[in-house]
Order: sequence, then structure tokens, then C-alpha cells
Amino acid sequence: MKVAGSVGVITGGGGGLGGGVARMLVEGGGKAVILDLESSGGAELAASLGPNALFIPTDVTDSTQIERAIEQAVEQAGRIDLCVNAAGISPAHRVVDRKGRVHPLEVFEKTIDVNLIGAFDVLRHAAKAMTRNEPGQDGERGLIVNVSSAAGLEGQPGQAAYTASKGALVALTLQLARDLAVWGIRVMTIAPGIMDTPMLAGIDEKRRSQLIDLHVFPKRLGTPEDFAALVRCFMEVTLLNGECVRLDAATRLGP
Repeated sequence: MKVAGSVGVITGGGGGLGGGVARMLVEGGGKAVILDLESSGGAELAASLGPNALFIPTDVTDSTQIERAIEQAVEQAGRIDLCVNAAGISPAHRVVDRKGRVHPLEVFEKTIDVNLIGAFDVLRHAAKAMTRNEPGQDGERGLIVNVSSAAGLEGQPGQAAYTASKGALVALTLQLARDLAVWGIRVMTIAPGIMDTPMLAGIDEKRRSQLIDLHVFPKRLGTPEDFAALVRCFMEVTLLNGECVRLDAATRLGP
């Protein structure tokens, strides 16, 4: 799959990792369809990227909005070749905290709803649209990239909900690849480590330095550009399928 001429749908595309993918697509001669909340920076990003970017306000917990957004993406961009699920939330709460308060069930449910069910809802509709594509190299019709996390592999204290949602995406990777192989649709997952995104906004320099020090090499935070470059690699190398790739500078999180 070539970037030039391709159409990518990106959830959470209004900024951060998803925004990096949107920029990569447009700068490489493709089209980016940004799905994000109305309150995100999606409209501004799409305007800055020009006519090959489209912003569709979408809440990934609303199945009706998702179905309409995918339909609109196909109507206005002509097709969908790539789907990147980068929308997500990361609330923190211990199962029982030091004050004896139990983990709120609604927080767990909301996290699963956004990070897991929302991603699956988007990819199922995107995959249906991809089945209508004319097959390209190796008979490929599309690529789905889900965004997990190092926490999905090595959960930290206070991350029960986040770890469950992101770990499930890792577990689904091979299953989805096998399920969609008949249509020539590949499925890959990225497990980012510590990335320089809006999630880290507001932390002080001392804490930032500590986070950087967790990286074995290179000693820097990951960037949306790093993430987008990996997505581009997935697009261009069709033999990559059914695998979760860590993007974390060899970081392994301790307890």
C-alpha cells in the first residue's frame, strides 16, 4: 500500500499520535479523514492540512455516529484504505486505594467503552468499506492499525481499566488478521511507550526527565512523527500482519 493516493481514517486524529498520522498521510500525497470529538483540535488540523484532510466530529462511544462517519468518509474521499484507532482515555485508580476507596465501576466501563468497544466498532465499519476496494499488491484491500500501549503488556499500579482495554487490543491482533484475511485486509497493533503527546502536558521538568530516563536508547520521548513513520512502514510492507510492535526505546516498566 502506497501512501500517495491512499485514504486513511484516524480516530483521535485531532492531535497527538493520530494527528501525526493525519499529517503523514497528507504530506505523502494521501487523504486523511479525522474522526475526533467536536471539542478536539480536529477542525483546526484539517484546515491547516488543506483540501486533502476532512474532519468529521465523532464520539467513538456512539455507534450511530461511527457508522455515519464511515459512510461520509467513503462518500467524500471515495474509499478507505487505512484505519488507525488512536482515540483513547487513560484514567487512573487502584482497585482499592490507600484510603480504602474501591475502583469506580463506571470508570472501568467508560475506559473499555472508549478504548476497546469504540475501536472495534470503528474497525468493523471500516473493514466493511475496505471489502469494496479493488485489490492492490498481494491482493490487499486495506490495513487496520490499533493503538495499544506498553501498559497493555506491563500494567502499572492504578491502570486496571487502561491495561484491560489495551491488552485486549493486543489479544485481538492475530484473531482480527485471520478473520479479515479472506478480504485481503491486514491488522497490526502498535504498543507505544512514553510518548510526547498532550497526555504529558503539564508535567514538570523533573518528572519529564525521569520518564525520559526510563528509555534504554535513545534517551528521548517518542513523538507523533515516530508513530506515523511506523504506520507508514506498515502500509508499505505488506508482509507485516497480525503482530503487535512496541514503540518504546526498549523500555520495560517495573512495578
